[in-house]
Amino acid sequence: MTQTPLIIAFDGPAASGKGTLATVIARDHGLPVLDTGLIYRAVGVLRQRQGLTLHDVDALADLALKLDLSVLDDPALRGREAGEWASQVAAIPQVRAALKQFQVDFAHQPSGAVLDGRDIGTVIAPHAPVKIFVTAAPEVRAKRRWLQLVKDTPDLTFEAILDDIRLRDERDSSRSSAPLEMAKDAVLLDTTDLGIEAAIELARNIVKDRRDAF
Repeated sequence: MTQTPLIIAFDGPAASGKGTLATVIARDHGLPVLDTGLIYRAVGVLRQRQGLTLHDVDALADLALKLDLSVLDDPALRGREAGEWASQVAAIPQVRAALKQFQVDFAHQPSGAVLDGRDIGTVIAPHAPVKIFVTAAPEVRAKRRWLQLVKDTPDLTFEAILDDIRLRDERDSSRSSAPLEMAKDAVLLDTTDLGIEAAIELARNIVKDRRDAF
């Protein structure tokens, strides 16, 4: 009997914990995993390196079309600025359209895949049998991100990160193309008051329940 591909979609705002959960769940099930935010970060970083502006839409779409997985190992993609640049280019419909097929192809591998992003369950894999929307209070997400970044950037303040988080939330939720929103058939996982182990356990239970139902 042919096994139906298992596609697991993690969506949610920045620093909600969805990337960590996606990585663990992918390992549990032996599935490939893609942090789709990295592909937008890659386009944002390449835009800066090539001196392009946000008005150079055709050039940015071309960068997105030519992207491949090898660029996602660039350490520059993990920094605070890259996150801001990613949110900027992600608001451009032509860039989103160019990157859509990249993500769709990854999701629909024979065995399935785990993806985390902003529109996986709504746009990239709307028929995924498992959809989890991960969120947390802005202040909690800002503290998590600040603790990640302050080691390398001692002058970075919590307030600056909180401002970044709120700006990105607003931009991601209000963009005209594939805004951040929870799919109607997704399960909400609020990590505001959860430690990492508790969040992982809840995610595992959600996946099991959805997979059994599927």
